[in-house]
Amino acid sequence: MEVDKYILTEALSAILGVTVKLESNCKSLDEVTPLHITGLTTLAFLGYEEFALVVQPVLHLTSLLTRLFVGEEQKSQETRTSESASSSLRKKIFSIPDDFFDPKFDFDFTNMSESKSDKCARGGEPYKRPYGWMRFALKVRNKYPDGNAWLGTDGWRSRSVPGEWPVSYHGTGLQGAEGIVQSHFKAGDRRAYGRGIYSTPDISVAEAYATSKKFTSQKNGKTYKVIMQSRVNPQKRKIIKGKNYWLVPIPEGTSAEKEKEIVESSIRPYGLLLKEV
Repeated sequence: MEVDKYILTEALSAILGVTVKLESNCKSLDEVTPLHITGLTTLAFLGYEEFALVVQPVLHLTSLLTRLFVGEEQKSQETRTSESASSSLRKKIFSIPDDFFDPKFDFDFTNMSESKSDKCARGGEPYKRPYGWMRFALKVRNKYPDGNAWLGTDGWRSRSVPGEWPVSYHGTGLQGAEGIVQSHFKAGDRRAYGRGIYSTPDISVAEAYATSKKFTSQKNGKTYKVIMQSRVNPQKRKIIKGKNYWLVPIPEGTSAEKEKEIVESSIRPYGLLLKEV
């Protein structure tokens, strides 16, 4: 699959629910907000970048998460205010560096299928490779203070290496996280499984949610599904037994700053997966 950086910014826009452009295309635009790779986690999984706390200090991430993970029925006036801010955020333009992506780690799975000899593991968990998808790598190496052990070593391998995190997939974004709650975590289940960020180690499960995360490129007119490929800290995720889901718990009453800290230390996107529809 051949796509350029413009289409990749369209894919990011689709999964994040905001407008993303390359810095080189933003020179003549006012009020552009820089989005760096380490801030992508917050925007992807919480819906607000850390700057939002400074610009709108009265708005709290907990309010947005109440809507996403607790449900509409418990929405407060503060939450409705956050929704308005969230809607406004989607109209903002976020700029990414032109080297936001890391092509040397791209991998084309589009014409591949699973075989018995193709069993892989990452972070001590089976790694279900994203067959049928094209992975565009994000430039995450040397971006985090704890180094690169969470990524493991380069190249194909069947076994895990010490210190790496297992792979998970996330097929929803800012608006789409409601779909996980409404489809799989009804009132009773939510109390049983808890509040937080849900992802899955199974690409086919994530694809079910990616159905709503489609976009038609203005560049080539083609339609794509998009999924985020991430690594999850095994020390900070909860495995939901009998379900193909992992949960990064975020307890009720957690402060906005603590929510950000939990998410950024627990789940890190490292690839953008595209499949042409």
